[in-house]
Amino acid sequence: MSLAAAPACVEHQLELARSAPPLLSMGAWFKNTVCLARGDRAWVSHTVGDLFQAEACLAHEATARELLQALAAMGGKPVAIAHDLHPDLHSTRFAVQLAAELGIAAIGVQHHHAHIAAIAAEHGVEGPLLGLALDGVGLGTDGQAWGGELLRVDGADFERLGHLRPLALPGGDRAARDPWRMAAAALFDLGRGDEIASRFADQPGAEIVAAMLAKGLNSPRTSSMGRVFDAAAGLLGICPRMEFEAQAAIALEQQATAHIETHGWPAPLAGGWHIDGNGQLDLLPLLGALSTEPDTGYGAALFHATLVAALLQWVARAAEASGIARLACGGGCFFNRLLRAGLVEKVPAAGLELLMPKRLLPGDTAISLGQAWVAMHKLES
Repeated sequence: MSLAAAPACVEHQLELARSAPPLLSMGAWFKNTVCLARGDRAWVSHTVGDLFQAEACLAHEATARELLQALAAMGGKPVAIAHDLHPDLHSTRFAVQLAAELGIAAIGVQHHHAHIAAIAAEHGVEGPLLGLALDGVGLGTDGQAWGGELLRVDGADFERLGHLRPLALPGGDRAARDPWRMAAAALFDLGRGDEIASRFADQPGAEIVAAMLAKGLNSPRTSSMGRVFDAAAGLLGICPRMEFEAQAAIALEQQATAHIETHGWPAPLAGGWHIDGNGQLDLLPLLGALSTEPDTGYGAALFHATLVAALLQWVARAAEASGIARLACGGGCFFNRLLRAGLVEKVPAAGLELLMPKRLLPGDTAISLGQAWVAMHKLES
């Protein structure tokens, strides 16, 4: 099957560094795609959308079956179907259903492992590499919500070398839509929970959120970098509530960009982060500084400058400890141009090779390719 003969659902055809058995991978949740791998080629579909919408779920199923038909026309059928670890995603449920229907294996792949594996697949990288996976959320192997991960990835295997200091999600998923809640979580961890009700008095439920945090009720913790962006925006008074995905992070980047275009990059905040002996990166000191910063543009720029410096030190320590000098960066946070530009400038200067997405985007549209890359290595082991 050449690109010219590929089904209409295919958006990208990529050459793989090694031959894959025929397999299908189903992506995750947001901006979902489906991938078919066979031989030295992978075909990634157009995004079918976010799988909380019935239309997107139906398109997801139709796309998977269209790729199966294309494979059958070549005289083959998949030996396995790869999927996200989260059991409640439509993509996972359909993958398991389809695997049972075909009598083949279903292979679960951790979300952030897949992000980094997608970059390895695009660049044809074999062997170990460090991965910086920064996004909103993905289920971790410990059952917790991950999203700010420093990984060692080697084909079918990965090791979690470090993660962001977890923040509470007061109200669970509601906190992912209300940056002021993430700001409240940061204040609570800073020992300033008594400020929450008055600081966010204009937000309904501020007193309840303060009580939830104090009692640990309905406040699961997450290492998500996306939620750290939200906390920063909430503390600076930028976009306390969101009407669309990543609105707060986009507004934070816009404020920072306007400041930097006029004044240049600020110096990173001295003492703005800590890295402990277990590889946990703690950005709470930076968030504390933002909570008292009256200049939102400067605060947004300071956040980005400090974040780049913190990530660089985090990665450099891991590179020195592991002996791995190659870094891949994936996940939706890398849509942020300031973050991406800062790392593109500073990571190579630190003596590391930097791999960024090439043809695919850094977000979840690449997850299906990463799942296929991991699954083909698992099938070989």
